[in-house]
Amino acid sequence: MQEAFASALAFWPVKGVPDNPAAWIMAAARRKLIDAARRERTKREKQDSLRYEMEAFRPTADAEPEPDLMDFPDDRLRLIFTCCHPALNTEAQVALTLRTLGGLSTPEIAKAFLLPEATLAQRLVRAKRKIQEARIPYETPPPQRLPERLAAAQAVVYLIFNEGYAAASGAELVRADLCAEAIRLARLLCQLLPQEAENMGLLALLLLQHSRRDARVVNGGLITLEDQDRSLWDRAAISEGLALLRKAARFDPMGMYQLQAAIAALHARANTPGETDWRRIAALYETLLELNPSPVIALNHAVAVAMGAGIEAGLERIDDLGAGGALDRYYLFHAARADLLRRLGRNREASAAYRQAADLTTNRIEREFLERRRRQMEDPA
Repeated sequence: MQEAFASALAFWPVKGVPDNPAAWIMAAARRKLIDAARRERTKREKQDSLRYEMEAFRPTADAEPEPDLMDFPDDRLRLIFTCCHPALNTEAQVALTLRTLGGLSTPEIAKAFLLPEATLAQRLVRAKRKIQEARIPYETPPPQRLPERLAAAQAVVYLIFNEGYAAASGAELVRADLCAEAIRLARLLCQLLPQEAENMGLLALLLLQHSRRDARVVNGGLITLEDQDRSLWDRAAISEGLALLRKAARFDPMGMYQLQAAIAALHARANTPGETDWRRIAALYETLLELNPSPVIALNHAVAVAMGAGIEAGLERIDDLGAGGALDRYYLFHAARADLLRRLGRNREASAAYRQAADLTTNRIEREFLERRRRQMEDPA
């Protein structure tokens, strides 16, 4: 009641005395009581973990000095490395960090991992439970421990960019804020660990991809790479990306991000779609598959084969990929297949594939593009 009267003294001179002062006081007192009960419950629930953390971080006489946080050029980057604890598997590290710090929702993260939302949610719960049960400390790693967390931190930055580059849902295809944040974080990774070639490769990849941002959506409609106005591409970003790629190439062997940046560079160097070196792109995808034999990379390789060696050869590879079922819920699998069928003049099959792709995408701009292509197959005129 005392706190309720104190609130009245603060608010009534400003807002005016309410019509029923007694009822106002009673309602305020009740809210104060509920807040106090909640605070007490939270205190009880967190007390044990707080006590553990205090003991875990209590300095001892022979303890190593606390790492200098100024080693990190940015608080968010420091937190990313803190969250990417090697006691968890890499996928769990990345998913938890994306959920906690990256601003991505569970459906968006599930899309990035090609998993059903419920499956991803269960993995997040299991990872949190492991942190709690194993009492994994929340601490900033010292400089000598950064390399063991670097791959997960790079993956977090990469997936933040991917969600910005092609939003999982909503009315916009590009989320420029996420792309800009990912590029900023990639620059800071290069600053933090300047001799890591994959940091340079990651930044080069993001710059080269994002250089096409102004040409990808025109008047609210998606424009494919083949049909983009290349005069709209950001030449400054392309130049910086190519320079970073050349610098990273001095280090062997090439990693995943360097290979993807090299593929993006071949697109960036082509002044027209016809100048694109698809055979070289297919060869780079083959090397990338050796490092990461994922079905998505295999799909991209099949598309490159189709554009470089022949549509039929690429379509055969895509159909072989589809036989396993791993890409059944991946809309770009159906979209790529539809595009090759369209190029072969197999309009009825292309229409069905475009419909499957449209049904699976949750982004309005992508869905409208796929529906437009489907209608063209049904009525070419």
